[in-house]
Amino acid sequence: MTSEPTVKKKTRSSRLLSPVYCALFAVIITICSYITIPFTIPFTLQTLGIFLTLLLLGGKRGTLSVTLYLLLGCIGVPVFSGFRGGIGVLLSNTGGYIAGFLLVAFIYWACTALFGNKFPVKLLSLLLGLFFCYLFGTLWFYFGYTNVEQYDSVWSILLVCVVPFLIPDFIKLGIALSLAKILQKALPEELRENLFF
Repeated sequence: MTSEPTVKKKTRSSRLLSPVYCALFAVIITICSYITIPFTIPFTLQTLGIFLTLLLLGGKRGTLSVTLYLLLGCIGVPVFSGFRGGIGVLLSNTGGYIAGFLLVAFIYWACTALFGNKFPVKLLSLLLGLFFCYLFGTLWFYFGYTNVEQYDSVWSILLVCVVPFLIPDFIKLGIALSLAKILQKALPEELRENLFF
């Protein structure tokens, strides 16, 4: 049986470690955004960082970490792909897809809070979050930048901004799920409670 002082000590330790881990994973998302995979249309590992953060920290801490990442970018820290930073990046034509990462986090947090942390819930909530990220980013592009001749319809935007990234994002999701299962043992016990498979 765990004594009360031990429980309090673990709780205090968890509270102290939570901000540290949130900051650490904001850095991990940043590093992932810097890594570009050369392809027909190059893509970064940014979404891999988002998926890993949510899977390893859980909905609440993961959302805080994603929020911190976006706030750092807003104030000019070069955390976005291409070593970019500043509110201008989020206000650009593809900024909606970056801001959509927060939707992924909130949807993951809400789904796991409501339906638990079983593998199917985690998988479906990340897929749902990714869908709404794509939707938000595409609508942002469409309503803000359809004056550009080559992007005169939602479909033309999807062909450039979404379709080429679907398979890479699904692959990154699979990698994140596998890595999370392996890396969970590296986190302290109090951070691991009810987060994993």
